[in-house]
Amino acid sequence: MLRGRDLEQATLREVVARARAGQGSALLLRGQPGVGKSALLEDAVTAADDLTVLRTRGVESEAPLPFAALHRLLRPVLNRLDGLPAPQASALRAAFGESTDDVGDRHLVFLATLNLLSEVAGERPVVAVVDDAHWLDDASAAALLFASRRLEGEAVALLFAIRDDETGAFDSRDMTVLTVSGVDAGAAEALIADQLGATVAPHVRAELLEVTAGNPLGLLELTRALSADQLSGHARLPDRLPLTEGVERTFLDRYRRLPPPAQTLLLVAAADDSGRASTVSRAAHTLGAGTDAMDAAEESGLLAEDDGMLTLRHPLVRSAIYGAATGSKRRQVHRALADALAGTPQEDRRAWHLAASVDGPDDEVVGALDEAAERARRRGGHEAAAAAWTRAAELTLDPDTRARRLFWAAGSSVAAGHPIEADRLARAALMDATDPLLRADLVALQAQVEWNSGSLDDGYRLVCQAATIAAPHDSARARLLAMLAAALASFGARSGDAPDPTTIAPPPSADAPPEDRVAGWLLDGFSAVLRDDWVEAASALRRAWETPIAPDAPPMLHHNLAIATMHLGDDARAIRLHDLQLQHAREASAVNMVEHALTRGVVYRIATGAWSQAASYAQEAVLLDRNLGLEELVTLPLAELAVITALRGDPQASAHLHELERALEQHPPRGTITGLVGGLSRWAAARQLDITPATALHHYEQIELPVARGLTALDRIETAIRADRRDLAEEWLGELLAFAEGTDMAWAWAAVHHGRAVLGDGEVEENFRTALEWHARSSRLPARARTQLALGEFLRRNRRRSDARAPLRDALETFESLGASFWAERARQELRASGETARRGADLVATELTAQESQVAGLVRQGLSNKDVAGRLFISPRTVDFHLRNVYTKLGISSRTELAALTLDPD
Repeated sequence: MLRGRDLEQATLREVVARARAGQGSALLLRGQPGVGKSALLEDAVTAADDLTVLRTRGVESEAPLPFAALHRLLRPVLNRLDGLPAPQASALRAAFGESTDDVGDRHLVFLATLNLLSEVAGERPVVAVVDDAHWLDDASAAALLFASRRLEGEAVALLFAIRDDETGAFDSRDMTVLTVSGVDAGAAEALIADQLGATVAPHVRAELLEVTAGNPLGLLELTRALSADQLSGHARLPDRLPLTEGVERTFLDRYRRLPPPAQTLLLVAAADDSGRASTVSRAAHTLGAGTDAMDAAEESGLLAEDDGMLTLRHPLVRSAIYGAATGSKRRQVHRALADALAGTPQEDRRAWHLAASVDGPDDEVVGALDEAAERARRRGGHEAAAAAWTRAAELTLDPDTRARRLFWAAGSSVAAGHPIEADRLARAALMDATDPLLRADLVALQAQVEWNSGSLDDGYRLVCQAATIAAPHDSARARLLAMLAAALASFGARSGDAPDPTTIAPPPSADAPPEDRVAGWLLDGFSAVLRDDWVEAASALRRAWETPIAPDAPPMLHHNLAIATMHLGDDARAIRLHDLQLQHAREASAVNMVEHALTRGVVYRIATGAWSQAASYAQEAVLLDRNLGLEELVTLPLAELAVITALRGDPQASAHLHELERALEQHPPRGTITGLVGGLSRWAAARQLDITPATALHHYEQIELPVARGLTALDRIETAIRADRRDLAEEWLGELLAFAEGTDMAWAWAAVHHGRAVLGDGEVEENFRTALEWHARSSRLPARARTQLALGEFLRRNRRRSDARAPLRDALETFESLGASFWAERARQELRASGETARRGADLVATELTAQESQVAGLVRQGLSNKDVAGRLFISPRTVDFHLRNVYTKLGISSRTELAALTLDPD
């Protein structure tokens, strides 16, 4: 019976009650060791005896074993895996070591965890209990945190407990927290009476309460440690100790009173992380502990055995016993445990016991750690892989071999999302590495960390350095790195002490492999972009695009072939290549590449007027980023949404802009997207409905990235004219003319002639009509409609109302198809002024859907099943169903057929 815990018990019961009602949630219990967190969890489990209860706990020594705690939690329900989409089921099996397949993107494991809980909860609500969450292995912590934030609409309660003084990999920042503190005097008195039946003098109880701050474990263990005279107040109490140290001391005193064989067995149990009695007994036996040792250990109350599993009285028992052992004794115990695990499937545990059994180089141990690291990498346990390779490096004598293992560890740290650790490991490796190509790889890895999480300029400088190191030894690798450096520079990277990338490696020969030649042309093209040499840029980039390369060519080549399309505004090629990337990324469930392909594909859907699809892709990317905790990426899709709503003249445009501004404050963009996000953000700000020409011009003047300047060409020139800055309009038109002459891109020539018309250079009507001829060769529908509108306005104001109607009708039709209400109304007013009654477009169904509801509705309208929508948005099918029911209620419909038939507001 719990004492003094009415509030905490009520809170836990409420969480379980919500799960019964299909309103899942997570709760974190936080408090000192021994304060009663585990007892509260046990009480919640007892009260949920009609539900499916899953349990696990973190074990400190399991940190290097990826998904170990998650495996224990889900093991009772793994027979339900076939109810999950095949890629998720395969990923979870691989993560648990049940297959030798690579996990690939471990977000699949996270989603499989959520969906397996959802699948089980479909039959009966689930209560999942995770004690000592601060000691979870990193991979399990990440998966469970992912699930805990996506329980809306699920019949699942996730209950965690962590110690006040530790968090480990468990990031609890946005979780509901229940702080568990000590009990009051009345509860303390009842607790001592319940558990010990001892008579305690009031002043002694008061001092115990003060010393322990009401901590139940402290009260009980310190009371047990006192003599009868001390409890009655007839003898002096011992000197005070801090609570944790005091409780550990009582456990250690009890341990030291045991016979040596029992002490040996308890030390083995403290060093073990499996809890298997057979493993502990075998290891203890080799150290001289006979069968009587287990009985003595159990009788001490420090250890319990049940159905072949051992449980220590409390985690502080483990820390007290293990912490008091000498280094030599610990190494003996770990070697005994490693020998006990020989020939079992527990290769990873054996590897880590071997690693703890030595204090110097050992080839056998290093080999075992290498194999453990590779298994962890395949299973998506990147933190565990990094730890194994780091420990293997510590036990390696040869400097270059040691550096290579540190390089592998650094790469795993990058994959795990730990850039600071990756950089630290790379720096350590560089202290040892003498192989120039290894040094180049290490510096390139540092560059990747830098441009993604630090400085784009420093990343560029490091890529140039890596290419320079590689050049005398491998010109192809140097050229690829130099191409990457030039690509970074074309998106704004600068460094005064870095060499020109084109000078680092010689150009490839005419008979070089296609991959080498493509890398060389991309290098030349990106470098020409930087010089505003558009003739050379267009020639080099087109040669790169026209040269076929193998699907298994370096991903960096495929990636940059797609990125290069941005520089010329080659819309059709940009959309085709990024859609191909998206297809491959979806097939591989490669989350980061899905996000990348979605957001880059949006840019040129904005340009071509595929605004509904652009908005859908951008919204999917926003939800993907937020559902997966990738908040550092969310500014780009938010900027794209802000631009789309502003171009449409949507009443919610200002709200989208404010959401973007908040995100920019919290997560400023880094790396290559910095200039693009900045350009799109300023474009969205300049297109707000209530803005003055001077303010809009101020925003446009701050756009520096050539890609963004090309997208905003018409807006910048027209705004400069409206703001009475003809000089600036002419300067920008000259810049655009140079681009058009160098690249011969149809959209650029159309913009040049449109700009000449609004500037009044030459024959205005002729320039507008020439612009329309170029527009006919381009896929940029919004720009064509803008020119049609401008031509119609010009003709009407020159009293040629009849001639004005045709271009105005065409413009109106396009604007209505785009959902561009501002532009459509402007065209409609011009048509009325020309003497023609303008029809209104079809009425749209206004909605008040949340972002998630809107995205779910959009994907269902495309014909996707709930399971497909769930996989796309990284939520569970039950959550999709929850949002879909909300959509039906808000729209007053009851079926997917009715939803598909609605003409929704494009926002």
